Amino acid sequence: MKGIILAGGTGSRLYPCSAAISKHLLPVYDKPLIYYPLSVMLIADIKEVLIICNSEFIESYKALLRDGEHLGLKISYATQDKANGIAEALIIGEEFLNKEKILLILGDNIFYGQFFKDFINKAKTNNYSTIFAYQVRDPENYGVVELQSNPDSFNLNKIKKKIVSLVEKPSKPKSNFAITGMYFYENEVIKIAKTLKPSKRGEIEITDLNKILFKKNKLNVEIFGRGFCWLDAGTPDNLLEASMFIQAIEKRQGFKIACLEEIAFRNGFINRQQLKKNIHRIKKCEYRDYLQKILNE
Repeated sequence: MKGIILAGGTGSRLYPCSAAISKHLLPVYDKPLIYYPLSVMLIADIKEVLIICNSEFIESYKALLRDGEHLGLKISYATQDKANGIAEALIIGEEFLNKEKILLILGDNIFYGQFFKDFINKAKTNNYSTIFAYQVRDPENYGVVELQSNPDSFNLNKIKKKIVSLVEKPSKPKSNFAITGMYFYENEVIKIAKTLKPSKRGEIEITDLNKILFKKNKLNVEIFGRGFCWLDAGTPDNLLEASMFIQAIEKRQGFKIACLEEIAFRNGFINRQQLKKNIHRIKKCEYRDYLQKILNE
């Protein structure tokens, strides 16, 4: 399985913060936003990752993440200069993917919660594509999945996880379950993406791709419950809320969320010597002190 992080777009909702820097390089508390989806790749044991970004910012990503060797990864880069839709990432990444299964994550999405790895492992081992849904207050702002029965938010086991419909930003949502920006796909979706026509807003819609998989009975949905947190950090308010959430967890529990070096070390992607080298590359700061504690354990 290979991973794609889509970090393109203009970041217009974050202007002027995004005028001179990619929004995915803006800080969410103590780390760049791109660290959070990249940490999911590490948690999923995916070692080959393609980052798709605007050409004007590609050197900034390379300066931050390099080729990924220091994390035990192989990071490649590609560009998407126009907002042609999420599904275009699959077409851009066709050569990189080379007929392997796919984990596609949007670069401004943050996932956090107990048993997250269990969700990932289940999706990896299934022989069909999987999307993830999360209950929100304002479903009209997202792609929405309608399920067979009325959800019981107190007991997700009572939800029949059979998809009835998929609608992109409906004016009258039939469900409060938004489709998150994380998708596990079989490689066949590349061919499907190539057949899609742009929507009225000129984009190749990921919801249209998911609809085709649904009609073919090749799409599964998993539900993130109340104890889970999914954040979309694409607006100033959301970026601030995400930062405050990460700060609260880290201050309370004493560990860092999306610390790439720590996850790579604990997952066996890098050894103790490599972690030590990574620490020595970092100037004195709280992030370095944290990694030093990991090394000294």
